Amino acid sequence: MARAADPKTPDISVVVPVFDEEGAAPALAREIAAAFKGRNHEIIFVDDASRDGTRAALKALIAEIPQLRVLAHRKNSGQSRAVRSGILGARGAVIVTLDGDGQNDPADGPALVDALLAGPPELALVGGERVKRQDSAAKKVASRIGNGVRKRLLKDTANDTGCGLKAFRREAFLRLPYFDHIHRYLPALMLREGYQTAFRPVNHRHRQTGASKYTNLGRLWASLSDLYGVMWLQSRSRLPGGVDEV
Repeated sequence: MARAADPKTPDISVVVPVFDEEGAAPALAREIAAAFKGRNHEIIFVDDASRDGTRAALKALIAEIPQLRVLAHRKNSGQSRAVRSGILGARGAVIVTLDGDGQNDPADGPALVDALLAGPPELALVGGERVKRQDSAAKKVASRIGNGVRKRLLKDTANDTGCGLKAFRREAFLRLPYFDHIHRYLPALMLREGYQTAFRPVNHRHRQTGASKYTNLGRLWASLSDLYGVMWLQSRSRLPGGVDEV
């Protein structure tokens, strides 16, 4: 039997970064609330200084969805910073992240949480891998190439780190070094800290409103420096094999 929700001490914090997603955000918030109904959770939308009515639309939902919280950046800082702001403000030990455009299906979130909690203590992240992706052919080809190169160089065992739907332990995330675009390298960074990761297939949906904030060229340019940086971090990692108080 599910434990009654306690808004002060939720078990799960669902974190959603949004930027100019007035059309998608309210429906997504309702979907998340429905997907996690009966679980002790909170929902945190982080508005990354949207220029439209995203913030107002979300604030208007708080009376309808009491577990909803809205955090707001004073200036636009990017998706990774918005995710981190949400995690820093979160009160749950388990974090679930979703993209704010509605293409991730919130109904897949609870299964990722269950898989995470059913695993050993060393399992820190369960990531979604999108099946039947609803993107343009150009984006799917670029993603396939990028994922292949990243997987080969970082050996992170992940087929799809671009999927925003992930469940992971908040404590583990806070141990990772922060940098812009970190959300695409969480599996590699978790492994670097000595944690385990796993992956599950998840649904992927068409974008119904708004427009993508990324271009293939822009993502490629950022990925080159990011890959080098994460490879450097991996080369500088030294694990103690555990810590004992004596």
